[in-house]
Amino acid sequence: MNKKKVTTKKSKALVLPSKKTGVLFNRIVEILDSARIGVVRSVNNHMVIAYWLIGREIVEALQQGEDRAGYGKKTIEGLAEKLTQRYGKGFSTSNLWYFRQFYQVYSDRQPEILHKACGELSVDEKLHKGRGVLDDMLKSVSKNVKPKGFSSMLSWSHYRALSKVENNNERLFYEIEAEKEGWSVPVLERQIHSFLFARLLKSKNKTGVMKLAKEGNIVTSPVDVIKEPYVLDFLGLKDAEEFHESKLESSIIVHLQEFLLELGKGFAFVARQRRMQLGDEFFYIDLVFYNCILKCYLLIDLKIGKLTHQDVGQMDSYVRMFDAEFAAKDDNPTIGLVLCSEKNEVIAKYSVLKESKQIFASKYMLYLPTEEELKTEIKREQKLITEKKVKKGKKG
Repeated sequence: MNKKKVTTKKSKALVLPSKKTGVLFNRIVEILDSARIGVVRSVNNHMVIAYWLIGREIVEALQQGEDRAGYGKKTIEGLAEKLTQRYGKGFSTSNLWYFRQFYQVYSDRQPEILHKACGELSVDEKLHKGRGVLDDMLKSVSKNVKPKGFSSMLSWSHYRALSKVENNNERLFYEIEAEKEGWSVPVLERQIHSFLFARLLKSKNKTGVMKLAKEGNIVTSPVDVIKEPYVLDFLGLKDAEEFHESKLESSIIVHLQEFLLELGKGFAFVARQRRMQLGDEFFYIDLVFYNCILKCYLLIDLKIGKLTHQDVGQMDSYVRMFDAEFAAKDDNPTIGLVLCSEKNEVIAKYSVLKESKQIFASKYMLYLPTEEELKTEIKREQKLITEKKVKKGKKG
């Protein structure tokens, strides 16, 4: 008598294979995480609008109040006490002053959340003038950008940091970049404190300034990714004369994530001490990166001390050899950057640096620069660029 196998279809239907269960679990996790992120973002968006409205109420109340010393302080202190009793934390005296500042800075906005890029903006005829390093460079700009609402991608903490930026063009640039690049609040604050906007202005004219304020930093050519100076305060190093280039290189590798952020958009790390051979000689490139936007390699040579002719000539050779030996056919020409602790204006003026679109030299600083230091660096770079354009015009 043949016995038939009895299969329990019901049990098979109830038990999913572990692989399928894992896939299903991951999909459900994605749904729940997305929903939670959406809830948090929605709450953040509503709080941004609420704080703007509170700031407006405070400004209007203080403007209508008695014009005597201490009136505003007492009003804010009393308001903070009552709000804290009702709602708990978050409504201290200092926070209420922040709400007031937030409204004053963004009083031209509408209390709404924009679900589109900050770069899609209209034009305002007024220029909000700030103080500091950007004044001399921006004083001739007569138009500015006026967004109508607030970004859905930025939290109150982002806007609180942005509110401290005095110049309107600069502030708009950071707002656009923070949204497009997904900057966290600490990253945004570092970019502000390291004067990223000003460091990108070295090769910009008035049109370029407005483009930065309206669109952020759009990378279309090598010069768009080169800064002056590079700020490497995150390395924790002190006087450059006290250590060798190898220590600087090692510190960059340890802090590679921060260094990539300082390099700018689109960079990926490729190699350290990349060896190249020319005949019987070997050469070593300190650091090699690839820019996914420009589709080209970036070679970096680190130098302690003042820039020399030999440094520039060596980098020129590196770029030529690298293009010949390593770059693919569809790669754009390789960029070379000599990072030195001190620039040499004579070298910059009378070497291939002046004419080349591939070879650059920039100063690095191991600490956050002051406004005066930054102004000096930018003016020096702009002078060299102007001389280069004048010479090119005469040739034409």
